[in-house]
Amino acid sequence: MRIFGLKNCDTCRKAAKALPEAELIDIREHPLPDALLARAHDTFGDALVNTRSTTWRGLDEEERAGPPLDLIRAHPALMKRPLIEDGDELYLGWTPQVQAALLSA
Repeated sequence: MRIFGLKNCDTCRKAAKALPEAELIDIREHPLPDALLARAHDTFGDALVNTRSTTWRGLDEEERAGPPLDLIRAHPALMKRPLIEDGDELYLGWTPQVQAALLSA
């Protein structure tokens, strides 16, 4: 299991603590592989971009209108976190539903 996020993100740290067997991968240091990013976008669509983030608010309208995958590649902190890969399954965020799915397994 791999957790893609930021090492200084509280939510990512909570997920990593609850899933001690998972590897936390900082997407600023190790960007998401293109295939995984495309798969995550196919799975979650526009929800993959965190439009409530400080990074998003710092972008101008022209940048915000860019393709979501290009935005995430240019600004990794724009990705909603964490993105958790468990085998063939992908989970986005650390919601009660994600916690139930991963912690009950």
